[in-house]
Amino acid sequence: MVTHVPAEAHGDERGALLAFVEAQRGALRRSVLGLAEEQAASRPSASELSLSGLLKHVAETELNWLRMAQQRPNEKARTQETWSDSFRLVEGETIPEMLAFWESVAKETEEFIASVPSLNDTFPLPPAPWFPKDGAVSMRWLLVHLVEEIGRHAGHADIIRESLDGKGAFDLVAEEQGGGSWG
Repeated sequence: MVTHVPAEAHGDERGALLAFVEAQRGALRRSVLGLAEEQAASRPSASELSLSGLLKHVAETELNWLRMAQQRPNEKARTQETWSDSFRLVEGETIPEMLAFWESVAKETEEFIASVPSLNDTFPLPPAPWFPKDGAVSMRWLLVHLVEEIGRHAGHADIIRESLDGKGAFDLVAEEQGGGSWG
């Protein structure tokens, strides 16, 4: 981990888990620091992934998990036909817009987690071949899963960003904090 995450935030498990989720969000947000839209949309490898596409995908994924936990319909639900649009900005979408959208999702996630009576509370998983039949997971599981999901894509973003201009995670932390390169 490139940034220090306190073992406890707000004195409780919720705060600590939310702090780790936010640390992973920060890593992904930093991946686009100082890049033009075209650079962030580029794909410097054989992969279909781009930095701006990763931002959009992770923001929509967090929203999807939040809506499942809230047991509400997802207003940005994807179909098989639109799935690939979750990995790229489409006409009119911009990085600032994606960052603002994700910020609103993050705020809603944090407010929702603060409002649940217990991290042991559960919600049902949707029918899917990768979920157990009639499965349910806890709010704690949700937060750990968000750390896993966002962290996996933050790692993708590290590689893509370094391929674009050689800047690694330590350099981007230093740049975000107003310094030059790390080292």
